[in-house]
Amino acid sequence: MGKGARKKGPKQKSTPKVRDVFVGQPFEGLAAEPELIALREFVPSATAKLSLADGGSVTLGTVLPMAAAAFVRSDGERFLGLQVQTRSSDISRDLGRSLKWLLEAKEGAVLGVPDTTTPPSADEHARLQDLLDTGAELEVALHADFGWWLPEDTEATGDVAVSLERANAAIMPTERLGAGAYWLLSGEKAHLRWVRPEQENLLLQALARLSAAGELGLGEGSRYAGSFRAHGLLVPVWDLDPEAHAREWTEAKDQLGTRLDAALKSLDDEPLNAAERRARDGLIGRQLTIR
Repeated sequence: MGKGARKKGPKQKSTPKVRDVFVGQPFEGLAAEPELIALREFVPSATAKLSLADGGSVTLGTVLPMAAAAFVRSDGERFLGLQVQTRSSDISRDLGRSLKWLLEAKEGAVLGVPDTTTPPSADEHARLQDLLDTGAELEVALHADFGWWLPEDTEATGDVAVSLERANAAIMPTERLGAGAYWLLSGEKAHLRWVRPEQENLLLQALARLSAAGELGLGEGSRYAGSFRAHGLLVPVWDLDPEAHAREWTEAKDQLGTRLDAALKSLDDEPLNAAERRARDGLIGRQLTIR
């Protein structure tokens, strides 16, 4: 008897593997994309209303108690957390699933971690792009602490009190200077981090054009430090004089935005010259990716 004849039982069918494709730009298609990236990556304490496709809303929060994915406060207000540790290959889907849970949850309910295990094919309409008003911008409210976790005239107790104390201690002074643009004071250094919506290659060319012309700075006490990629978009960073108040940079930032818009528009008719290409190579050398 051959080896094949000695095999017992019918041939078992293998379970097809679910292919989960990494989504490098998870917030693409949302008007609030730059703001969402800023709130997820470097803004410490902030909230904003998320407009749902059906006309309702929930409150988006940077960090929730014990880094939860979502919770319903005792007064009924619903919170969706952006800065969570557990993630799948598609952050938009993780957040969408947490949002769907949140809309059905009862007062006091907490979702500790997002659902990252359900196959995509079983929940294909759970991305933020499916659930939100995609054209809605975010009106961001910055907070000096995380007191917004609790209803007014309520004191934290137990694990929430411990989490609140730790979160408050980690807050860096932050000011919003415009859509996706934030001043942060980190230790003895101040920075402007500006999440830009443009395609990376075009933005680098525009930044290079300004750099070659000596117009990439924000004035005295500033210098262009480099950039990093976050969720598919480029985030240019400037070092700033920490002695200057955040609002002192607002006008300079707006003027830089005007120059940058003009440089982007000029690329349609005028390719980079040799000096600008060298400047672009230098800018590329100061890039890194954090997500």
